[in-house]
Amino acid sequence: MVEIRKPIQVAEAVERVMSHVQPLKTEILDLEHTYGRVLAEPIVAKHDVPPFDRSPYDGFAIRAIDSAGASGEERKSFNVVGEIGAGHVAHRPIEQGESFRIMTGALIPEQADAVVMLEQTVENDIGFTLRKPFEPGENISRQGEDAKQGEQLIEAGTLIHPGTIALLATFGYSQVRVAKKPVAGVLSTGTELLDVADELVPGKIRNSNGPMIHAQLTRMGIESKSYGMMEDNLDSCTEIVECALRETDVLITTGGVSVGDFDYLPAIYERLGAKVLFNKVAMRPGSVTTVAVLGDKLLFGLSGNPSACFTGFELFARPAILAMMGCTTPYMPRIQAILGEDFKKANPFTRFIRASWEMTSQGIVATPAGFNKSSAVSSIARGNCIIVLPSGTRGFEKGMVVDVLLLGMEQGVERWEL
Repeated sequence: MVEIRKPIQVAEAVERVMSHVQPLKTEILDLEHTYGRVLAEPIVAKHDVPPFDRSPYDGFAIRAIDSAGASGEERKSFNVVGEIGAGHVAHRPIEQGESFRIMTGALIPEQADAVVMLEQTVENDIGFTLRKPFEPGENISRQGEDAKQGEQLIEAGTLIHPGTIALLATFGYSQVRVAKKPVAGVLSTGTELLDVADELVPGKIRNSNGPMIHAQLTRMGIESKSYGMMEDNLDSCTEIVECALRETDVLITTGGVSVGDFDYLPAIYERLGAKVLFNKVAMRPGSVTTVAVLGDKLLFGLSGNPSACFTGFELFARPAILAMMGCTTPYMPRIQAILGEDFKKANPFTRFIRASWEMTSQGIVATPAGFNKSSAVSSIARGNCIIVLPSGTRGFEKGMVVDVLLLGMEQGVERWEL
């Protein structure tokens, strides 16, 4: 008897998955190995930045009071009494009518309170002249203007990117506490599958989902372990799944989640005693996406159709894996764009269209990337985003404003409203 599945909304499905995420432990890494990891503790400023008043330009350090009254008709003269390079300090305080040649980043000398940029001066044998007065503090980067000692700058749960690395280095975080990364298992199911190197034969197709999922995980910086391809045999499939669950933190399978006679994953979940969170989602493609939990392990049963598999990973597996690492912004960024062409097909489910966005004179335009059935592969390769089309009885016309999920972005967002 064919099982009748009741679909749930995408937002509810995402919430069910995220509510069962178990955070991983933490570890301490050298700074150079932290890119792509998630901070397990906040970054706190250990000192002021800048740590002293400094010059933001190459120029001359002066006392502002000595420039009072300067004009084109009455230029003020200054003697240059020394030079201060970055990393060096003046040999004495500045006096009336004096200046120091100063380089970008150098410490402001005692009693100086302004910096004159080179292009604002006319140089002579002993120094230079000015044609405008300067205010105290003009062209000076003040101590602590970027960050104050003790200030919390970045919260725990933030994904570390190159800018974060710069901040950590600035404050001397040579070692950083981060969340451990999960190891993901990838298993493709289906007697119809061939290896990538195999020649096509009637009734068979090459396994594209396995390599694709591995690449999606690699883009996230997640190590993955392949369990190959398994034929539609319940006993052997169960053994492989059990082995994968022992060796990995999360298991992603492709295919085998429909309601056909040879789709064994639902039976495997039952054998293992896994709790099925949902087995049908009101979405196209990927309505048969199934997620189960066994102990502290999540099992993602993605569709065997490539586009549906790709979408299911991005919507459900990706945010869950990031949340396992304590990431507080695990979801793809969402923007609005102008629909680049008609999409007339109405659908009772929310539709996720592989697409490509670009900036035009009209603003951001997102256009479907081509053939868009759940079995499509070509549109995945062409797309850099996913258009979200709400369920309804009518299609969508070129020029309408639509929501778009951005793929491959370094930084995510805290929540979705799908």
